Amino acid sequence: MSLILFDFDGVLADTLNHLLQFGQEACDELGVKHTATQDDLNSLEIMSFATYGQQLEVPDHLIDEFVRRCLAKFGEEKSPPEIFAGLDEVIRKLSASNTLGIITGNSSENVKVFLSAHKLDDCVRAIYGVDSPGSKVEKISLAQNQLGVGGETVFMVGDSASDVRAAREAGVKSVAVSWGHQSAETLLRAKPDFLIHSPGELCKIIKEEPCETSSP
Repeated sequence: MSLILFDFDGVLADTLNHLLQFGQEACDELGVKHTATQDDLNSLEIMSFATYGQQLEVPDHLIDEFVRRCLAKFGEEKSPPEIFAGLDEVIRKLSASNTLGIITGNSSENVKVFLSAHKLDDCVRAIYGVDSPGSKVEKISLAQNQLGVGGETVFMVGDSASDVRAAREAGVKSVAVSWGHQSAETLLRAKPDFLIHSPGELCKIIKEEPCETSSP
């Protein structure tokens, strides 16, 4: 059995277009003259709504309001984001013999709505969202204490260089996914333990089978 911790945006939920749209809308509402692009996300050293706002040139005194507006826009969507193809099956398969959690910069409520919509509620033991205190490193440690049974391998599955660094600092294995918000090149520079290009590869890693890490 392993403890598998997932980031949310860009790993489970296909939210790239949402992030660009909501970031742009928040900037427009706050009078910030910046056009949001995927390059803004790919260049982030730390992936969070606050650092995204900084990258979009939102003034420091408006960052909290930028974050609030972005999260609210996610919550106001009539339907939750799509799940990446094949991930629902992988999540169900992994949850049968492992413990799963989610650590995210999004809100726990938005994640719950997503899991319910995709019928994955019973697969995830705990959600540590932006509404939970602490850094990603601290949340990884908290999840280990609350969900771990001792002695099992712990994996952090993320789509950003900061996810890889957080995993390393917390002393757990990092799995970077290339289908998210940062490029494979950016992820490789952070030196993850594994880099995967399809959800099915995650099952191989958990079973300690060889995993391809070549570019798509």
